[in-house]
Amino acid sequence: MAFDPASLSAFSARYPASPVRLRHDLTDHPLFAMDRLIALARALPEKSAEYNSGDLPIGQDPDKTPMNGLSAEETVRRIADNKSWIVLKNIEQNADYAELLESCLGDVAPMARAATGKMHMREGFIFVSSPGSVTPFHMDPEHNILMQVRGTKVFTIFPSGAESFLDADAHEAFHKPGGHRNLPYREEYEGKGEKIELSPGDALYAPVKAPHWVKVGPEVSVSLSVTWRSEASDAEAHLRRANGWLRGKGAAPPHPGASPLRDRAAVLASRIAERFHRS
Repeated sequence: MAFDPASLSAFSARYPASPVRLRHDLTDHPLFAMDRLIALARALPEKSAEYNSGDLPIGQDPDKTPMNGLSAEETVRRIADNKSWIVLKNIEQNADYAELLESCLGDVAPMARAATGKMHMREGFIFVSSPGSVTPFHMDPEHNILMQVRGTKVFTIFPSGAESFLDADAHEAFHKPGGHRNLPYREEYEGKGEKIELSPGDALYAPVKAPHWVKVGPEVSVSLSVTWRSEASDAEAHLRRANGWLRGKGAAPPHPGASPLRDRAAVLASRIAERFHRS
């Protein structure tokens, strides 16, 4: 078991809508030794590594993100002093890391299934960051548990359903082809997010599409994210796509939840359109 049983009880009580702090036991796991991470960066396909400078503003324009001029392997090897941020994606492509991912998700799968339906797209991501690096303000489409293994970071998270941070247009744009995870950050947001400090052994469940940004502490940080999609997250995504299509045609769809029957019809229509497009 990767997670402390008491923290799993807290997860069960607050999932899926609220952030939850957990505890894990992976801080001394050999797969997070730097030599293993360097080897993983070398072995993964090029498309499975995303990296750039970590010296970024909270509201970084994704089209202007500066690169660091290094390879993925060199970025990890020199992470202590290259002021960078790298994520090794889909670590389940490696058998050892796949086993670790399934062990972590196995702890939470029964509780997640009861609340949001069966897990799918079970994926793992390892973040390796230089001291002081910033991950800009953004949101993610998955249920996510971030597990801090080495170093510290402050995770500043905002409510996913608060339209003062994320209106309907932003939700719908996120689900369009080519939509980016980064979000505009405004000065008035300062002080309104919940700042959660993470040290080795700490973990945090972040709800689907909860806006957040991250600042690494004074040492190199290594974190593992275990993520999944659910029947509930899929339905929300389909609803936002359907609403965005309607809004583009000049309609004014109601806020999600205002008309459940209409929402279900919109989700069904989006699913049918997706299947037709794939075929």
